[in-house]
Amino acid sequence: MTRPHLLLLPGLLCDARLWQYQAAALAATTHVSVADVSDEDSIAAMASAVLAQAPADEFALAGFSLGGYVALEIFRQAPQRVLALALLDTSARPDTDENSESRMQSIRLAAMDFPAVIEGLLPKLVHPAHLDDPSLLDVIRAMANSQGAQVCINQQRAMIGSVDSRPDLYRIACPTLVLCGSADTITPPEVHREMADAITASHLAIIETCGHLAPLEQPDAVSKELKNWLARL
Repeated sequence: MTRPHLLLLPGLLCDARLWQYQAAALAATTHVSVADVSDEDSIAAMASAVLAQAPADEFALAGFSLGGYVALEIFRQAPQRVLALALLDTSARPDTDENSESRMQSIRLAAMDFPAVIEGLLPKLVHPAHLDDPSLLDVIRAMANSQGAQVCINQQRAMIGSVDSRPDLYRIACPTLVLCGSADTITPPEVHREMADAITASHLAIIETCGHLAPLEQPDAVSKELKNWLARL
């Protein structure tokens, strides 16, 4: 049987290091690649850019956080190319006014003091039990610093302009994994239950002792769920 191609989409201020454990765990059975979502300032443009570089035929698609927004837009733009879909620590909802204002504050701060943006994000990104894990925090800081202030500004603007994807969820008929950390405060479990309830062929996974950064906080559990998801193909 031909190995499926899995395209992974990172989140805000993340790069391929976000998916390092899953890429390694799935390498024997899947062609894995990680897309770049750092060059555009709208979700639609990010999706178009990813599609231009994606395999020409069908592929499995997994998006984390901002990458989940992009994954849903890719489904809108080219549903026939999405063989399977995984939505991790993300949301189908548009930004609330409160969220948009918080993002604008982050944009203003990034232009003046980008390190302060990173440090302010850390407690929101991981479970409290992981805030004393220096290796985890070092990876988060390294990813963010490699992306830089302008990428932060572009990506926050993209999420401010995100559309409401909830009306499109019923159209998703491919095998779909919806996953989040049990203590994710950025995109909490109820947001994922909403998506899973609306997607017919979905499986909901809530990962314990885990905040927003599930692929790095609980890599083995996330890899297991992705393996089970891909086994449905």
